[in-house]
Order: sequence, then structure tokens, then C-alpha cells
Amino acid sequence: MTLDPVIEHKRIVVCVGAGGVGKTSVAAAIALHAARAGRRTLVMTIDPAKRLAQSLGLPRLDHEERRVPTEKIAVGAGAGTVRGELYAMMLDQKRALDEFVERRVASPEHRQRIFDNRIYQSISTSLAGSQEYAAMTKLYTVAEDGRYDLIVLDTPPTSNALDFLEAPRKITEAVDSPAIQWLIRPYMSAGRFSLKLVSFGGAFVLRRIARFVGSDFIEDMASFLVDFNEMLGGFRERADQVFALLKQPSVAFVLVASPEPLAIDEAVFFHHRLVERAMPFGAFVVNRVHRSLGALPPPDEVVIRLTLRPELQGFSADDLAHASQTLRRIGADFEALAQGNQQQIARLAEACGRDLPYVQVPFFDRDVYDVDGLTLLASHLFAA
Repeated sequence: MTLDPVIEHKRIVVCVGAGGVGKTSVAAAIALHAARAGRRTLVMTIDPAKRLAQSLGLPRLDHEERRVPTEKIAVGAGAGTVRGELYAMMLDQKRALDEFVERRVASPEHRQRIFDNRIYQSISTSLAGSQEYAAMTKLYTVAEDGRYDLIVLDTPPTSNALDFLEAPRKITEAVDSPAIQWLIRPYMSAGRFSLKLVSFGGAFVLRRIARFVGSDFIEDMASFLVDFNEMLGGFRERADQVFALLKQPSVAFVLVASPEPLAIDEAVFFHHRLVERAMPFGAFVVNRVHRSLGALPPPDEVVIRLTLRPELQGFSADDLAHASQTLRRIGADFEALAQGNQQQIARLAEACGRDLPYVQVPFFDRDVYDVDGLTLLASHLFAA
């Protein structure tokens, strides 16, 4: 099984998975293969690690879409001509949210008031879920402008990828909450937060809070929430648009895992969540699979093979016999590891469905850190 039929007619491929399973490399290999096949492709990451830039031979990645040089794409491509283009970018969470504010708020004074607010500055860089929301916003914007035949999105580890799906709902529900609306009501009526406009009990609570965080903080919070409240409809609308986009048949979620028990558990969990949300699942990629060596040769044959190696000339028969035993023990351990990997993959198939696409990528004897490594990875992902 390969990924060819999974992404052949897709416009968006979302790579998700646990940390440390090679998800970023898989996303880059998919994008590289698509570019070589003639598609104008963008690979986006919201993972701040530098591995993607290094793999593609770029000095850095940032919020700008940077084209990978054609000669770099051609490395390892054989005699085939590179017919497409490859671009890469790393999401800047604050830049993405700033762009959203600029599109939704017409008044320059209103925009500047939001940008200058200390609460917004903190939320746009560190609030849980804001990175995922920013990624969804940027993904939607890039997809809508139609400049790319394929967009490959590399997401954070699985727990954050779940936030990627749920962040918009959590943010809008938080701002819609009765407690928040109670806090901003005095600001809405007077144009400035005042404890005099709050009920006696509420004022007492806020004064106690102000002793710890400062009255300026409460003022900044109320001011931000009022401005944000005006944009809330836009946030809800964009969230709905992104969910509608991600459910289209032109989208495929590729779930990357390794044949380790914990990684398989996370893959099963995330697949169930995708099914619950009716997201278009594409395939599993099980990376770094140890493959069986087959039947081990008899001990005497191993000794004969060792004897024939020039670099082992001069070793005694006892030394070679001991080496034979050690090699066979290592081979047996490796075979047990290979069988264990297949048992975990079988467990994944049993839990998620045997009729789903499962692509196995072997454990390489080298790291995937450059275009040659991505080419090797792509050779196992795609038939070509």
C-alpha cells in the first residue's frame, strides 16, 4: 500500500501524530514528491523545530512562504525533470492573529487599540489554543486564494493536534461565558471600566483580585474583552469556515505513528476523534518499522562466512564460534523486535479497521535530515 491513491486528487493533506514519530519528515516528503510530480505545493508547519528547514536546505523558515530552489528539489530525483514548485513556511502565531485582526477590523484606531492591549499581546503569543487557531486561520486563507495545487500541513504532537480541531470552540465559548459578559458589562455602558458600576459584591471581589494583579490589569482585560467581543462573530465565522473546509473530500488526514505501544495508543485515540468529527481520514503511516531478517543461517554456516571475511583472518576458531553465537543472539533479538512491531501494527488495524490504508516505512540506518533522506522516505510512501 502507498499514499498515491490517498492524496492523488487532494488539495489539503493534514499530517498528525505523536511527538517523535517522524511526522515533520513525512509531511516534507509528501510535499517534495508532489512538487516533483508537477504540483505547486506548500508545506506548512506550526512546529517551531528547525528540522523542516534543514531537510529542505533552507537557511530558515518563517511566516513568509519561501520557495525551495528547483535544483534542491531535483537532488535525488534521478533523471526525471522537476515539473512543479515547492514552497515552505513556519507559522508565526502572532503574525497570523494580527493578520486576522487587520482583515476583520476596519478602523485603524480600533486595530491599534487591540494591538497595544497587553492582554492581546499575551494571548497572541502564549494562550493555549491560540497557536492552533492561528494555524487554522492561515490554512483557510492560503487555501482560499487558490495559489497552490496542494497544501501539506504539519501539526504539533497529537495532544496539540486535538486542540487544533477544538481551539476555536474553546476560545469562543470562553469569551461567551456569563462570567466574561458580567465583567465587560460596565465597560460597555460607560466606555471605561469602573468599580462603581459593578454590584457591591462584584466590586468587593474585583478589589480583592486587583490587590494581586493590579487595577490596570482589570482595565486592560475589560478593554480587550470588549474589543474582542466585537470580533467574536468573525472568530465564530472563521471557525465554521475552517471546519467546513477540513470536511471536504479534497482533504485527507494522514496519521503518522511508530510501532511503539504508546504511539499506537495515541494513533487509535486520534483516529477515533477524527471519526467522531466526520473528518476525511486518508491513511496511516507507520514509520521506523523493523523488518524481519528471515530465517537465520545455522551456526556452522555463520562461522564459515566469518572465516571468509579478510578482515577476520587470524582469529581463532573459538573466537569465530563465539562471534557466531553473538550474531545469532542479536539476530534473534532483532527478529523478536520485528515481530513485536508487526503485532503493534496488527493491534492498530484491529482497533481502527483492517480495510484502511496502512503504509509501512522501514527503520533507516540514517537520519532524515536532507533532501536525499526525504527522497528515500518518499520512495516508501509512493510507488514511483
